[in-house]
Amino acid sequence: MAPLAELAFADGLALAELVRSKQVQPLELIEAAIERIDRLNPALNAVVTPMYEQARAQAGAPLPDGPFRGVPFLLKDLLGSYAGVRQTWGSAYLRDFVPDHDSELVTRLKKAGLVILGKTNAPEFGILPTTEPRLFGPSRNPWATTHSTGGSSGGSAAAVAAGMVPMAHANDGGGSIRIPASCCGLFGLKPTRARNPLGPDLGDSMGGLVAEHALTRSVRDSAALLDATCGPDTGDPYWAPPPARPFREEVGRDPGRLRIALTRKAPTGVPVHPDCEAAVEDAARLCASLGHEVEEASPALEVDLYSRSFIAAFSTGVAAAIDGFAYLTRRTPTPDQFEPLTWGVYEMGRQVSGPAYALAHIMLQRTSRSIAHFMLKYDSWLTPTVAEPPPPHGSFDSPPENPLAGFLRATQFVPFTPVSNATGQPAMSVPLYWNGEGLPVGVHFAGRFGDEATLFRLAAQLEAARPWAHRRPPVAA
Repeated sequence: MAPLAELAFADGLALAELVRSKQVQPLELIEAAIERIDRLNPALNAVVTPMYEQARAQAGAPLPDGPFRGVPFLLKDLLGSYAGVRQTWGSAYLRDFVPDHDSELVTRLKKAGLVILGKTNAPEFGILPTTEPRLFGPSRNPWATTHSTGGSSGGSAAAVAAGMVPMAHANDGGGSIRIPASCCGLFGLKPTRARNPLGPDLGDSMGGLVAEHALTRSVRDSAALLDATCGPDTGDPYWAPPPARPFREEVGRDPGRLRIALTRKAPTGVPVHPDCEAAVEDAARLCASLGHEVEEASPALEVDLYSRSFIAAFSTGVAAAIDGFAYLTRRTPTPDQFEPLTWGVYEMGRQVSGPAYALAHIMLQRTSRSIAHFMLKYDSWLTPTVAEPPPPHGSFDSPPENPLAGFLRATQFVPFTPVSNATGQPAMSVPLYWNGEGLPVGVHFAGRFGDEATLFRLAAQLEAARPWAHRRPPVAA
């Protein structure tokens, strides 16, 4: 067996196999991960709440015989409640909030045998596609520490990219799994709406925009983890169509000859950086070389209607979250407790009327039907993940006189990913391209509703044809 220090970039299933074959003890893996976090976190600011003593106690006790028994893991500090550990959502308003119960997802992660070492950085209330909260400061990209990790799961992305853990919790309401996957050179799949549970506190979030899962280095880890966590929870308002077989069995399975629609331009008309165009063109050539049929096509999208409806649903979701925490904490929200942008989005959401909110979701459902008909012709829809490579820190800052400037800037950076949140279809960012500056630039594949299977088959084929596991960011040395 390789020395523990050399296992930093092994995937979770490989580590679990070492535990299963008794070549290594869970506590040894945990101590190695703690050492790496302590060494690299000052440079990256990925972990904001260490949970070392809980992890040592968990690893030293009998662990469930799940697929990831003894494997170190991190939770994003947004959703994913862990009893007795603070949950800030990146906000000073919640710096002292401590849940008294585990979320259902965390319960399932523990049953899978994962050992949770801490919580990762996130932007305040997950609003921005960068991870630079005022409360904790910015997470830094291991590929270039002056650049964004993406968001809102940027702390998790930095931790996985740097080899602190093989995978980490993430969630996605407009691209928050896929954007940091693109920025940090990782695999990031947003599952079908309601594939993973949000209980017991929520039935859904933002009217179904938000999905839970993880950031991983390997495709097979993402599939095996989804097997361990997916399925309806008691009382869920709705759930995703059951898969035909375990997702892990799709990895390595022949995808057949797929019909792939290629869209180069942003649906909203914002400019796309040449590096992102180059990345998607490279991916299209790779898919064609693997025998797939790739043709340029785009769904008909009523852009203005879709954009206004999405912003209404998203901003009311933020407002509802803040008002919900106000009820739980018995603390009245005031502007001084939040970043100006967050307060601006909160006020925007509170100004949406009840009928306007209902109409926004009707319009998003109209978008879903339109794209579902488009997907009847195609097995997958290929686009850039983001419209530009990882931007420098500060790119989403808002001046005091215009607190929503960063929010508007975000719409230029992420014109592609929110569509799949509106429709609920599964989508993934795959790390197939690095630009001339050595920065990763992901490519985005969306699948039909309920059809993660095709995405996992395609992703595994791409991973085999263009491996990325050997790549190491400078900070991970």
